[in-house]
Amino acid sequence: MHIEATKTFLKLYKKLDPEIKNKVKKALIFFQKDTSHPSLGHKKMAGQENIYEIRISKTYRITYTKSGNTAILRKVGTHDILSKP
Repeated sequence: MHIEATKTFLKLYKKLDPEIKNKVKKALIFFQKDTSHPSLGHKKMAGQENIYEIRISKTYRITYTKSGNTAILRKVGTHDILSKP
């Protein structure tokens, strides 16, 4: 899967601690190779038409939308982002 990032995603990513940034990079590598990788907890968000989430750690998530074979990264952060994906 091809990956692109929104300005919002990049802005939020820059604010993350280096340890979390490394976990984000690792998760995106797994995601790019296999969207069904078990460590990602990849799923469609309930109540959202075309928004999905990827687990980075117990408390951090990435949200994204799909456009063909492209994942457009929307947000990255703690569970709080899931209330406004």
